[in-house]
Amino acid sequence: MIPERTVSDWIERISERFARAGLHFGHGTDNADDEAAWLVLHAAGLPLDGSFDDGARMLSAKTGERIEALARRRCETRKPLAYLTGSAYFAGLEFDVDAHVLVPRSPIAELIEDGFRPWVDPDRVREVLDLCTGSGCIAVAMAVHLPAVRVTASDISAQALAVAARNVSRHAVGDRVELVRSDLFDGLGGRRFDLIVANPPYVPDAGVADLPAEYRAEPGLGLASGADGLDAVLQILLDAPRHLGEDGVLICEVGESEQRLAERLPGVPFLWLDFERGGTGVFLLTRAELEAAAPLIAAELEKRKHVA
Repeated sequence: MIPERTVSDWIERISERFARAGLHFGHGTDNADDEAAWLVLHAAGLPLDGSFDDGARMLSAKTGERIEALARRRCETRKPLAYLTGSAYFAGLEFDVDAHVLVPRSPIAELIEDGFRPWVDPDRVREVLDLCTGSGCIAVAMAVHLPAVRVTASDISAQALAVAARNVSRHAVGDRVELVRSDLFDGLGGRRFDLIVANPPYVPDAGVADLPAEYRAEPGLGLASGADGLDAVLQILLDAPRHLGEDGVLICEVGESEQRLAERLPGVPFLWLDFERGGTGVFLLTRAELEAAAPLIAAELEKRKHVA
């Protein structure tokens, strides 16, 4: 029989178990203590928004059983906790997630909460594209935090779009978020946008096998992008100007591929953004900058066609 314990006792107990198990954190938390708190509060049905501070509250034996079961699954499967709970937080909002989508974790959340200031004037943004939307977290968060915008959210995966549809409905933004199945820009016709936000796959193909098990549990379609991880982003860079308005801006995350991209295209004036809450590998380029860089980008793509 599992004894009653306080919330704090449970968090300490589960944190120690996670540490012993050698789990990897990076899908909403970055340490064992925070992940243990997330698990315990979820199992107990307590708020996950940071408002709960009653660590001395006693939890019943039945709740303890739920905590133990969830902790055991986390350790045995090495799946991200978000997949086990079915939800994750992004930009202050809760989203449905499952194994068909990446777990929301992009630093772009900070940009959305700030209205993309100072890089973009939100009062001049009306049409936005969320490219490679996955769970729809970026698209929905933009619709919530920027109530004047209309968002097109595209993805190549029908399964991912089904998850995104649940999140659009959950946050009641279906009147301003349209979901489109598209391989990058291929299914978007001649649409143009004031802002394109992209979080494409950017991990080198061979690098996926070296990732921690928690990342390998995510859909490979959302992770791998060619021998150096740059296939998708280079195509985005080439095609984006045709889908941006005159003063349009592209914001794109390439994570760990930041240095590789900068080295491949040293003549492109990437503006790499800084984040107060941490995170790297997000750049900004204007339509004019993309158009000027088009010959360099096209040459790089052409060169790659002839590499075995």
